[in-house]
Amino acid sequence: MKTIQLIVPTEHRGDRIDTVLSRSLTITRSAAQHLLEQGFVTTCGGQKLSKSTRLAGGEELTVELPDLEPCEAAPQDIPLDIVYEDTDLLVVNKPKGMVVHPAAGNPDGTLVNALLHHCPDSLSGINGVMRPGIVHRIDKDTSGLLIVAKNDRAHQGLAEQIKVHSFTRIYEAVIVGHLREQEGTVNAPIGRHPTNRKKMTVIDRNSKPAVTHYRVLEEFTGYSHVRLQLETGRTHQIRVHMAHLGHPVAGDTVYGGTKQPAGLNGQCLHAKTIGFVHPITGKYLEFESDLPAYFDEFLGKIRAR
Repeated sequence: MKTIQLIVPTEHRGDRIDTVLSRSLTITRSAAQHLLEQGFVTTCGGQKLSKSTRLAGGEELTVELPDLEPCEAAPQDIPLDIVYEDTDLLVVNKPKGMVVHPAAGNPDGTLVNALLHHCPDSLSGINGVMRPGIVHRIDKDTSGLLIVAKNDRAHQGLAEQIKVHSFTRIYEAVIVGHLREQEGTVNAPIGRHPTNRKKMTVIDRNSKPAVTHYRVLEEFTGYSHVRLQLETGRTHQIRVHMAHLGHPVAGDTVYGGTKQPAGLNGQCLHAKTIGFVHPITGKYLEFESDLPAYFDEFLGKIRAR
């Protein structure tokens, strides 16, 4: 059992405790709720807190983290496109269609299953038994680069960089229509959709700041190829911000139209560049991946129209 002392920042005034714990400890919201339900989160006076508790800011919390259980995900011999690897971390180029970790509806065939086969004895355990090594995620139908931590020290160092938004994260996408300006910034807060809990939306209440910088690379009939740099990293941020502008990512049936453009199966969005300070060596590293075949093929089709 590991004990952590937390002081709730005043900026979280009014937020639910499960949300704050999820962000502060870099764990899932469901994992934070489990800790609360088991009585592992208390005030300095020993009072146990429920998952729906709203915080005032400034509270002193004690969190007991139980020892990790053996990982329940099974190793699977699935090919990995590893861009970089050392004793502390690796950078993987995830293909479109691969889920990052096991969950309901996707019990295997995930990136975690592949990682457990590739490096079974060296993945961080901070995110629990079903998400070993996972520091951040990209959506199933988003391709591109993400970082995996091989030990808890690396995980904590990377998570801190995510918390302060110091990662370099550049995406490319094809969006529907043409933006009014060739480059600009979307500064619009993102939170859970009030009626559809599976979606995010631009909303003022119960939201977090979200900033995306964009630049148009090429325009076609009905579409644009754009470069997008994240200043923050909210769930579905690019997809939500582009839809908010009226130009959803092509193929995005959640935030755009229900009809898939010919040749696409899911959104045309690729995490092309990632840069970060190595949490152990202190050296800045940056990696770039080529546009995948599905992306190039779709560009070819809309260029030829």
